[in-house]
Amino acid sequence: MDKNQSCPKCKSEHVYLDEPLMICPECAYEWDPNELQEEGTLIVKDANGTILQNGDTVVTIKNLPVKGSPSPIKAGTKVKNIKLVDSDHNIDCRIDGFGAMSLKSEFVKKA
Repeated sequence: MDKNQSCPKCKSEHVYLDEPLMICPECAYEWDPNELQEEGTLIVKDANGTILQNGDTVVTIKNLPVKGSPSPIKAGTKVKNIKLVDSDHNIDCRIDGFGAMSLKSEFVKKA
């Protein structure tokens, strides 16, 4: 383990290795130290572990309830031209019939 390793999320130096992941006990963030990423690069993965990029097309894998709407976003709904953001709901998009939305990447797969 690299002695200078720190948590990429909270910058804590109190991280430990739990094969194959590094874990931060302060913020509970887990990451793979073998995946090299540039400083400031956002990596978002879909439900199958495929890395998503801005402009990708994704498909929902389950019905997603929408606050304030009587009907959910149905499983299999295709969402084009996504934008990745650094938040809890890490995909910003526009869905026909619903408008602008934020989705969690764990409920979509790359088309």
